[in-house]
Amino acid sequence: MQPPRLDDRDIAILATLCREGRIAKTQLAARVNLSPTPCWERMTRLEKAGLIRGYRAEIDLERLGPHVQVFVTVELESHRAENFRTFERTMDRLDEVTGCWAIGGGYDYLMQVVVRDVAAFQELMDGLLERRAGVRRYFSYIVTKPVKTVPPALALLRG
Repeated sequence: MQPPRLDDRDIAILATLCREGRIAKTQLAARVNLSPTPCWERMTRLEKAGLIRGYRAEIDLERLGPHVQVFVTVELESHRAENFRTFERTMDRLDEVTGCWAIGGGYDYLMQVVVRDVAAFQELMDGLLERRAGVRRYFSYIVTKPVKTVPPALALLRG
């Protein structure tokens, strides 16, 4: 599928919405140097084109309370299509898994997990192994501090 053609104003709208999803339409129009109606029409076109899938709040996890964020690399026992589907269906049902990507290289998946503490993480992983989701082995990487987090689309919009 061919990506839609974007001009500088479209890119500015998308970049601003990535950083500030709740910005008032009049402020957005001013930031991208458009009057409100043409700005709104462009936003509507970008939504209809599927470039804007939704608007979300960025929640400060520290203020919610104690938590642990863990990245996990996963290797499956078997590489048949059904094994991948089983694992992916299992990921869909686990609220603690906040991101999961199929990856190339030495591992099959990269998971992002957020739980209250290390014990909750271990309980999640033990449950994953008991569910027979096809995990051969996994490696855990506990986040000690965030260094940089930006919406992934900004990297493409700036380039």
